[in-house]
Amino acid sequence: MAMITNVALIVCALLVASGLGTNAMTYDYSANTECLVKPESAQYKGGIIENPELNDGLKGWFPFGSAKIEHREESNGNVFIVAHTRNHSYDTLSQTLHLHSNIIYTFSAWVQVNEGKADVAAVIKTKRGYEHVAATTAQSNCWSFFKGGLTVTEPGPVELYFESNNTNVEIWMDSVSLQPFTQEQWRAHQDQAIEKYRKRTVKIQVLNKEGYPLPNVTISLGQWRPGFPVGCAINRNILNNFPYQNWFLSRFTTTTFENEMKWYSNEQTRGHVDYSVSDAMIYFTKQHNIAVRGHNVFWNDPQYVQGWVKSLSNTDLYRAARRRLDSVMSKYRGQVIAWDVENENLHFNFFESKLGWPASGLFYNWAMKADQSIPLFLNEFNTIESSGDAASSPARYLQKLDAIRKFPGNSDARFAIGLESHFGPSPNLAYMRSAIDTLGSAGVPIWLTEVDVSNSGNQAYDLEQVLREGFSHPKVNGIVIWSAWAPWGCYRMCLTDNNFNNLPTGDVVDKLLKEWGIKGSITATTDSNGFFETSLFHGEYEMKILHPSVTESSINAQKFSVLPGSEGESEQQSPLLIQVEV
Repeated sequence: MAMITNVALIVCALLVASGLGTNAMTYDYSANTECLVKPESAQYKGGIIENPELNDGLKGWFPFGSAKIEHREESNGNVFIVAHTRNHSYDTLSQTLHLHSNIIYTFSAWVQVNEGKADVAAVIKTKRGYEHVAATTAQSNCWSFFKGGLTVTEPGPVELYFESNNTNVEIWMDSVSLQPFTQEQWRAHQDQAIEKYRKRTVKIQVLNKEGYPLPNVTISLGQWRPGFPVGCAINRNILNNFPYQNWFLSRFTTTTFENEMKWYSNEQTRGHVDYSVSDAMIYFTKQHNIAVRGHNVFWNDPQYVQGWVKSLSNTDLYRAARRRLDSVMSKYRGQVIAWDVENENLHFNFFESKLGWPASGLFYNWAMKADQSIPLFLNEFNTIESSGDAASSPARYLQKLDAIRKFPGNSDARFAIGLESHFGPSPNLAYMRSAIDTLGSAGVPIWLTEVDVSNSGNQAYDLEQVLREGFSHPKVNGIVIWSAWAPWGCYRMCLTDNNFNNLPTGDVVDKLLKEWGIKGSITATTDSNGFFETSLFHGEYEMKILHPSVTESSINAQKFSVLPGSEGESEQQSPLLIQVEV
C-alpha cells in the first residue's frame, strides 16, 4: 500500500455569505494517500451529505441500480455502508441531493473493496447526463481516500452514486463529503493562498554612513526574475523574428521548446543526429537569461515515434533508446533546468510494449545517471483536466511514479510531476484543485507544463481561471503556457495575432503577470525612521536609492532575493529586513 502522506494545508477564506446557509470556510488542501485501517472523519463534516459517516444506519442512502446495500461495523468499531450483489458497473449506492447553479462543490470520501483492488469512481447523475467527480483505485483490508469536485451550471436534484467495472467486488464507503463554495469564496481561497505562499513582507531601512536613518529617501524596486516561474513555449520561428522575440522577452523568463528537442526532430533518420535548431534556440535563450525545460527524451505515443524506431528489433530499440537519452541529456547538461524524461506514459506504452514493463524505471535510472542535478519529470495529460479519464487519474499517476521510484537504483533520483493542463471549455476547477492536492502528497515539485484551453467563446476567461488556480495552489512550483507562435497558428491557443498584438488570451496573461508582480516595479519613500515596508512576491529584485544626500557612487543598483519560508514554517513569517547604508 502507498506509504506517503502530506501535511494538511488550510488556507483561510474571507467571510463571504454563500447564499446556501453556509458561511465561508477554509478550504482543506489535505489528501491522505496512505491506505488506512480506519478512515478519517469526513471533510467539512460531510458538507451537504446526510449521514456522511453512517452513524445513523442507512439514513439518507439508497441502492443504485440493482445492487443491495447494508450497514456494517468493523471490529474496530467503524461503521460504513456496503453495496453488494452487483451485476453492472453502476450497481452501488446513492444519495439524492439538490445542487445550486454557479456553486463549486468539492467531494471526498473513503472507499474499500472486499477483495483485491478495483477502480472506483464517484459520479453525479443530473437530468442532462452524468458527470464524473473523482476516481481512485480501492484496495481490500484498508481504506483509500479520494477527492474531486464539480461546478454546477444548472440547479436541481441530482444523484451521487459510485461505480466500478469490477462487478465481483463489494464497494464499501465511509466519510463521504460534498461541500459547496461560492465563486467568491473560491477566489478568496486563491487570494489568501497567494498572500501566504507566494509573497513575503519586506522591510527596507536606509541609513547614512553614521548609521542614522534617512527619511524621505526614494526607493525604486524592480523584479528581474520571479521566484515562481510563469513561462511560455517557443519554437524555431522565434530565431529570426524580432517582433516575436521582443514580445516574448518582455514577458517571460522560462520556456519549453515546442518540438525542437524531441527525438523525431533530432534524429529523423537513423544515425543522423541533428541538434542545429535546438542549439540555435539554446543560444538565443542563453543570450537573454531564459531558463529552459528539456522536452522530451521519450514520447510513448506511437503516432510520434519515427518509423525507423518502430522497425527496430527489441535489442536494437534498447540500444537506440540508450543512445538517444545519453546523447540529448549529455549535450544539454547544465543548459536546461529539468527534463520531461517520459511523455504521456500513462496513456501510451510504446517502449514498455517492446522492452517490458520495467522500461520506464530503467529510463529514469539512465536519466539520473546522465544528470543528477535537475528534476526528472513524468509528463502527462488529463490528470487534472478530466475527472473521467481513469487512465491518468491522480491515483494512477502516483502508482506509476511509485513504480518508477522503486526501480532498483532510483531511490535517490530527483523526480517531479508534469501536468500538461490542456483544458476544455469551462474547466472543472474543483477537480483541478483536488487532483493537485492528491498529487502533492508525493512531496516532489509539480509544474503545469503545457497550459492552454480550447476556444469555445470564453477562452480568455477560462485561461484566467486555470492560471489563477495553478498559481495559487501551494503545491505548484511553476507554469508554462503552451502558445508557441507560428504563422499558421498555435497548437490550440495563441496569445497574439501574426503582428504580435495581443489577443484576449494575451491580455489575460499580461494582466496576471502584472498582478503577480512578475517583472513589476515599485517606487516608494522611506518614513521618518528610514523604513519602507511592503509585501513582495518571491523573486530576485534590483533596488535603486535616490536622495539629495546620496552620492553618485551610492546610487548603483543593489540586488536582493525574496525567498519563501521553509516547508512547515509558521504562516506568519517574520519580515525580511534589509538595511542599506548610503
